[in-house]
Amino acid sequence: MSTVMNGRMTHRHEGDLVVFHIGMQINKPWRPDLWLPVFAAMPRMLRELSRDPDSGFLGSSLLFGRGGPYVIQYWDSSEKLYAYASDPAQEHRPAWSQFNKAARKAPDAVGIWHETYIVERSESIYVATRPMGLGAATELVPIQGRHTRGKARLADGRARVAA
Repeated sequence: MSTVMNGRMTHRHEGDLVVFHIGMQINKPWRPDLWLPVFAAMPRMLRELSRDPDSGFLGSSLLFGRGGPYVIQYWDSSEKLYAYASDPAQEHRPAWSQFNKAARKAPDAVGIWHETYIVERSESIYVATRPMGLGAATELVPIQGRHTRGKARLADGRARVAA
């Protein structure tokens, strides 16, 4: 387990940033035969992406919300995100095909959703936490100088931190 960081930290990232939320909604919990394959597919995809530094995948966080689990993913471009999603040689495309086949047989057993955000500017703060979220997916740096306020970090776009 990673160590709790002392002090006030923010993230630093140069270049494009895409935030992608993807999740499932378990509508029939008594039918694990229908939702468990969907649940099991995501860890395989995340492992595959984590092993490929050229994929554009920066990192992710697993959360549990209303109806089921979801993952927040960070990418360095929407083009790479969509290239991964449509590549038949990668884990996603076969999992998506399997889901569609199962959904035709039981259309209301499990739902899938996603949202994609192209981030123009971002700001973050982490105080006495382990690396998490955008900070874990990019680079964590101490907050210094005029960046002690969120407004100043956001004004600088991608939270560029003064030396």
